[in-house]
Amino acid sequence: MRAVLITSSGGPEQIQLGETETPATPTGDYVRVRVHAAGLNRADLLQREGKYPAPPGYPGNIPGLEFAGEVESLGGGVRRWKKGARVFGITAGGGQAEYVIVAESNLARIPADLSFTEAAAIPEAFITAHDALFARGGLRMGERVLIHAAASGVGTAAVQLAHLAGAFVYGTSRHAGKLEKIRDLGLDASFVASTPPGKFVDALHQATNGVGADLIIDLVGGAYFAANLRALAVRGRLVCVGTTAGSRAEIDLSLLLRKRATIVGTVLRSRSIEEKAEAIRDFAAHVVPLLASGDLRPVLDRVFPVADIQAAHVYLETSQSVGKVVLDFS
Repeated sequence: MRAVLITSSGGPEQIQLGETETPATPTGDYVRVRVHAAGLNRADLLQREGKYPAPPGYPGNIPGLEFAGEVESLGGGVRRWKKGARVFGITAGGGQAEYVIVAESNLARIPADLSFTEAAAIPEAFITAHDALFARGGLRMGERVLIHAAASGVGTAAVQLAHLAGAFVYGTSRHAGKLEKIRDLGLDASFVASTPPGKFVDALHQATNGVGADLIIDLVGGAYFAANLRALAVRGRLVCVGTTAGSRAEIDLSLLLRKRATIVGTVLRSRSIEEKAEAIRDFAAHVVPLLASGDLRPVLDRVFPVADIQAAHVYLETSQSVGKVVLDFS
């Protein structure tokens, strides 16, 4: 089968489209999916650089955390799916290949009106965003939520989900132009994040009459952490999802205590199959119907033929994209 292959740790020149062995016929409650499109994520760039290896049991040289395609073959214990079903799902690695083996519980049905390339832009972004907002963050109607990197794949999903839930939605980005492009997704106000970050705190307090954010979804990490504590409302919750700006930060414990804040860390890739199944059940029950009705939509920035995988990596590294970058295997 064709697959995206990491030849060695390093730059985009170390990624290529090649041939590798097709996964064996599935057994038990696993299915083999014929992949038509796959999402490209920053995790794939980090894996190529040797900074984010695949968990045990997943191919170390084939990246890919999300995909869309058709069920091609079934293990003997599969009960939920039939051959030919249009599905999208998540995996901890190996998703950027013509075939992927995945537990039947880690799949959801693609709404009829969505193409495979549109569907491939959805799973990682919307499952992560829904889980962070509601399962980890406990978002409620009327609350104020701040979403960092709001123009990213997860960010654009979170903005839409929070808006539909009746929250007041605020977003940040390092680029004013990106914020303008996503304003119609449901942003009530947006702020350009400075370097070092912190100016958004005053702007947020002004927008919320000095209250701050009840919930912050931080897809950036690093120096944003200290500013987030200042931006939180009393009894606010901070959900840490990403570390694109670094994995270390200083914490003002006295401020944390005074605000009686809650800090939650979360990651999707390293969860067990059972934990992922729980997140996908929630996604299938609460998000997929809204995608089917058109109330939610994937923000698809650009589609690359999988043969142009190096160009896709270079493009994602430029931070120009708004929403998702997808690889087309057709």
